[in-house]
Amino acid sequence: MPRRARKKSSSGIYHIIMRGINRKTIFVEQNDGARFIKTLSKYKDKCGYIIYAYCLMPNHIHLLIKVGNEPLEQVMRRICGSYVYWYNRKYQRIGNLFQDRFRSEAVEDDSYFLTVMRYIHQNPVKAGLVKKADDYRWSSFREYTNKQLLIDTDFVLKLFAPDRDKAVKSLIQFCNTLTDDRCLEIDEKCLLTDAEAMELIMNLFQITNILELLKYDKALRNLHLRQLKEEHHLSVRRIERLTGLNRGIIQNA
Repeated sequence: MPRRARKKSSSGIYHIIMRGINRKTIFVEQNDGARFIKTLSKYKDKCGYIIYAYCLMPNHIHLLIKVGNEPLEQVMRRICGSYVYWYNRKYQRIGNLFQDRFRSEAVEDDSYFLTVMRYIHQNPVKAGLVKKADDYRWSSFREYTNKQLLIDTDFVLKLFAPDRDKAVKSLIQFCNTLTDDRCLEIDEKCLLTDAEAMELIMNLFQITNILELLKYDKALRNLHLRQLKEEHHLSVRRIERLTGLNRGIIQNA
């Protein structure tokens, strides 16, 4: 079946999602996230794109960008190719890291632009990784409230108020208001086989033997258990069966 043609944005602005192949963790260590952000910065001038928001989740990435002098497909080939080459060398692996081609949606008006921007920054909150958007290190939210490094904050803040301080306060309130906004999403609800689910668990916990979970750091274990439930939609019963962990531990994580 031929691929559906990607919808071109008349504004040049796109919401992009990239997911790890087989839901693989693509940011194993903090250095990995730092490297991806460095890659975004490296190609920003070369490709002429503008970044308005980003969020690096353990197994997928959200970007809100405006393309410049290179088409979107070329931009993403540069970014993904560079990061995958570095990642494969670091972890001594070969092959694809991202699943299929990236997904994108056109963002054509200011109202939907703000909806997408909030949706991206709320990702770690809805996944249970943090309680507030500004608590998450691996998103662009802190650049709006603190120091601008990678993203263009002016365009977004001017949509809230002419005065920067007032705009920042309005943006914080806007992004910390939890909503049921539905933007471009990854279909995470398709069922995994037990073999795929076990591979997901082993990759997420970075273990080679399931018995290693018995000695795992409690805080990190609970974080990964929440990810299995909320991001990957594995049931408590299934996690219990595959890991051997007590049901109460999984439910309370």
